[in-house]
Amino acid sequence: MNQQKKYSNFNATMAIAKASFRSIIRSPSAVVFSLAFPLIFITVFANIGGSGISVDVAVAKTCDTTGPVYMALKKNPLVNLIRNKTTAQMATSLSRGDIAAIIDIQKNNARPPYTLNVQYSNASAQKGGVFKSLLTTISYQINSYGNTSPPAVAEVRETTIKGREYKYIDFLLPGMLGFSLLSSGVFGTAFVFLSLRLTLVIKRFFATPVKKYSIVLGEALARLVFSLLGAVFIILVGHYWFGFTLIHGVITVLNMLVLAAIGLIIFMGFGFIISGIAKSESSIPPISNIITMPQFLLSGTFFSVTAFPGWLQAISKALPLTYLNDAMREVAFEGAGLNEVTHQLLILGIWFIGIYAIAVKTFKWE
Repeated sequence: MNQQKKYSNFNATMAIAKASFRSIIRSPSAVVFSLAFPLIFITVFANIGGSGISVDVAVAKTCDTTGPVYMALKKNPLVNLIRNKTTAQMATSLSRGDIAAIIDIQKNNARPPYTLNVQYSNASAQKGGVFKSLLTTISYQINSYGNTSPPAVAEVRETTIKGREYKYIDFLLPGMLGFSLLSSGVFGTAFVFLSLRLTLVIKRFFATPVKKYSIVLGEALARLVFSLLGAVFIILVGHYWFGFTLIHGVITVLNMLVLAAIGLIIFMGFGFIISGIAKSESSIPPISNIITMPQFLLSGTFFSVTAFPGWLQAISKALPLTYLNDAMREVAFEGAGLNEVTHQLLILGIWFIGIYAIAVKTFKWE
């Protein structure tokens, strides 16, 4: 008498994952959103060079902010003055090329009335050059105002420090990777589980010994494998084609993949919620766009959130993609380990708890 083989939910999970993975790679929309769009954006914006319409300049803590020189800089639409950084943060940002310069305006008791101490970095030579030209024009206008040959009002003293060049691709690629994970997690999960429910596939699963968690884990595992393979592809294309910085090589890639997995799991939570509240497949895109578009535009994907007004920066700092992008950039360019991006991981952990608490309430099996 043959003994009946014990049913294995692990094997069921792997079978679901394998079938789901095949379905994903055969889906044109999955390939377009996860691979094609990010690579197109990287190609276009990396070749443009990321030259923006303004330059970020840090203001030293000892800087005079009441005189005509500072006021002229403040009124100039091409200069974005940053005052919310510590001295150490300014130095770090300058050395890696995040900002064009650090300015320290000193008021004198003699001629000239003001001395402009400006520190540049060869890591941001292009942006520094733009600011140098602006500063020359502003200084000339102030010094020559109201007279034909007046004594100088301001004297400029410049120094330049060495730093590793921070290319636009170093900023852009993590944002594009985050965009890929967000799209895959939200749209992919929402469409898959709503489709499984509407076509009664899940109901058929219930006629088998397979457990509910096997269904979820199988689908999640397939999406995770697909997204991580896509992440590796994007990182390698960025590194070998556009010079994306991987400061510690393979270790950096592995750290980025861990962050990618964490981000995808969180974004899948949004997909579970949408699949639970959507009534039809046609309602998924508008609901998903309400979640993805603000993050895509406000989370520092194409340019720094410091370019936004204060009230918009507050919104940006509440979005999970912002912290994923920041962590990716610190790991890739600065060589930070996962233990050095604990602040970002903590915020992402809070989002994980909140999103899945809602998902448990809204997700429907039938």
